[in-house]
Amino acid sequence: MPALDRAPSGRLPAMETAMFLDVLTREGELLAAAAESAGCDAPVPTCPGWRVRDLVTHTGVVHRWAERFVAERDSSFRPMEDGPDLDGAALLDWFRDGHRRLAGTLRAAPADLACWHFMPAPSSLAFWARRQAHETAVHRVDAEAARGGARSGIAADFAVDGIDELLRGFHARDRSRVRSEKPRTLRVRATDAGNAGNAVWTVRLSQEPPVTERGDAGDTGDADCELTGTAEALYLGLWNRQPIPNVTGDTSLAVLWQERSGVN
Repeated sequence: MPALDRAPSGRLPAMETAMFLDVLTREGELLAAAAESAGCDAPVPTCPGWRVRDLVTHTGVVHRWAERFVAERDSSFRPMEDGPDLDGAALLDWFRDGHRRLAGTLRAAPADLACWHFMPAPSSLAFWARRQAHETAVHRVDAEAARGGARSGIAADFAVDGIDELLRGFHARDRSRVRSEKPRTLRVRATDAGNAGNAVWTVRLSQEPPVTERGDAGDTGDADCELTGTAEALYLGLWNRQPIPNVTGDTSLAVLWQERSGVN
């Protein structure tokens, strides 16, 4: 399929498409509820400079953008449209409507759906279900941060999949800004992968896009820096939604990640 960038083919997502769609549905509902509780004028501490209205508008625009490719079987890239000039209850109604349309369109799509997507995937349907589940989950975390109070948890298998998508998908693309003047090695190790399988990643940094290999829990080869924690903590840390958990070795690589890893 046409794509903005090419990335090395990784193994298929461990989670089934139907499970991603269940997550997408739940996370969108939680996001809307948190945004409603926080109020559209509340600042979003995990997205400096944003208010809840910016977060809701952004996520709603992404949902409609993705839904259009699937619904129209569109094989060509189209840029996102601007969000509506709405606020308060009207904005939340608009978000909920777009979220329901996205989930419904994905559930109704055929397994052999062919449309534009921007990272390697076993199918267009698998790509969009996975991508929108993670898009919505991360922004649900943002909405709950704006609301304050207890945050909803993230299942370990879903977090592992999200780390894999981030490291072997987004940051395998040419547009990744995580670069190093001299070769360096970063290791990411989830301590609670369980049924998610192998949850250790070796990220080789250079002046080119990072190259990431997923390995075995017993991988102990040389690494300049290692990030260790639960899958959930690593997922949120690598998406810069909370501090990266345990860092050993050269901490400058963790700082490099925090400063350069923003996805665009």
